[in-house]
Amino acid sequence: MSSPATVASLRTLRHRRLALVLGSLAALVVVLAALGLTLGAASLTPGRALLAVVGVGDAGDLFVVHRLRLPRVAAALLAGAAFGLAGALFQSTLRNPLASPDILGIASGASLGAVTVLLGLGLTGAAVSAGAFVGAATIAVLIWFFAWRQGLHSIRFVLVGVGFAYLASSLLAWMLASADQRDAATALVWTVGSVADVRGPALTVLGVGLVVLAAAVAALARWQGPLALGDDHARGLGVATDAARVTTLLVAVALVALATATVGPLAFVALVAPAIARRLVDDGGPALSVSVATGATLVLAADIVAQHGLLGVSAPTGIVTGLVGAPYLLWLLATHERRSRA
Repeated sequence: MSSPATVASLRTLRHRRLALVLGSLAALVVVLAALGLTLGAASLTPGRALLAVVGVGDAGDLFVVHRLRLPRVAAALLAGAAFGLAGALFQSTLRNPLASPDILGIASGASLGAVTVLLGLGLTGAAVSAGAFVGAATIAVLIWFFAWRQGLHSIRFVLVGVGFAYLASSLLAWMLASADQRDAATALVWTVGSVADVRGPALTVLGVGLVVLAAAVAALARWQGPLALGDDHARGLGVATDAARVTTLLVAVALVALATATVGPLAFVALVAPAIARRLVDDGGPALSVSVATGATLVLAADIVAQHGLLGVSAPTGIVTGLVGAPYLLWLLATHERRSRA
């Protein structure tokens, strides 16, 4: 049995590693943000960009930074944080590294709901966000209903989710093909994902919504450790497993809907960010805070590459996240099957 001194030492080491990882990611975000503010057709030095951020400089610098680049950097960070946190909640609650919102169809449901409101009802603004939440929640409820068999088995949940992901994607493609070309073009952001045009009220909604939902996650975080041990152990520790799982997944669905309604379904961010975060921390926990920082870093880096790194051709952010995430998914499937056989 470990002595209290040993436990305290391990806890101190864990806290130090967490602080080191978060500090390193924060430094990387600062570097990436500086690149995002300085690179482009109107090239700025880091000093001019920093002065423009605080409102000092000529009119041209202020316009480029405040109207074009700073909102894009902020949108990438906020959306990446939301996807990273949502993915961590799904994977830790369902105890499956494949339980990602985009694989399960939650992101596709959010996209379908947003495009239905935009193209079917002709509404914009907050109504699109509401449609995304309804779409994501509907798919989540349907997955839950069809996956429940005297309990919730994570593999069954994932398989049912994959089926609904294909269904939602097919309905989305049909709606875009049936719509007017100009209307369909405005809805393409919900099929690929981009942070290019997020500013003003949309950015405010994303920021405020993320703060509110992150506060809810902080209140629910105490359940993640027991749930990771399995239902029997969690019940032994006094956790109402079904209520805890439903509540946590509802908040995760809200995070996915919020981010998807603003920037579209950035592929694989919710899958990759928590996996990287858990490897960085390596303490067996859900690594929620590190998943937030990792998701923000990944999306900001992907957006910079999308703007300046693809052979000089500007591309939507979701293209880059998909190029990075697809090989990782194949590797994860291969290693997961080997672990299951072992």
